[in-house]
Amino acid sequence: MRRDFSNGYLVAEMFSWYYHEDFPMHSYNNGTSLPTKQGNWAQIERFLAKQNIHLLKEVLDGTIHCKPGAAELLVQEIYTILTKRRIKGNQGREIDFTDRDYQDQLPMLARATASKAIKNNLRLTEVIAEPNISTNQRKVQAIIHMHLEQRATERAQNPTERFNVKPTLGELAVRLPPSSHHGDDSSDSNASVQSGTAKSCEPSIRSKASVHFKEIEVRQTDRRSLIAN
Repeated sequence: MRRDFSNGYLVAEMFSWYYHEDFPMHSYNNGTSLPTKQGNWAQIERFLAKQNIHLLKEVLDGTIHCKPGAAELLVQEIYTILTKRRIKGNQGREIDFTDRDYQDQLPMLARATASKAIKNNLRLTEVIAEPNISTNQRKVQAIIHMHLEQRATERAQNPTERFNVKPTLGELAVRLPPSSHHGDDSSDSNASVQSGTAKSCEPSIRSKASVHFKEIEVRQTDRRSLIAN
């Protein structure tokens, strides 16, 4: 669908049913090259400006460069303009023409790296249509920043799936808040435990103090006899 709508031919055909004189279809070329796309969309944008019809520039650019979700959103906007009716559930939708939804469906190990994210989200036609190096560098930096934020969010939200982290027994145990009327009993029990621990340590200390060491005498040979031999 996004390839079919990228050259603007189908968009011109839809508008021609409502504005016959403004959209002569013989002046539109159903090709796939970038100059063909730019020529068709230039005619459509001139008509939209004449009729005071406003479409988002991001949606038009995303449709030209076959961005995911751009053509669908453009068709919905054209439907609203031509029929004066809104589509339910389309209001307040965030414009995001990246491959984030597709990456979320993949397992952690199969998701795109930074270089792959640049290749997926920056089309070659964008670079050809806008040859400014500074503009393309800003686009690349924005894609890398988005990729790093997405990876950081994945590591924070899904540590179990990524690093195979298993919860400890302390995390699995049900923790009940201490009751107030058992405070004295708990303090007594703690005191008894501490006293029992001190008593159990006394025999070990005594046993260590009663250890005796035996001295062993070692006879050494005379060095002078060894030299004489």
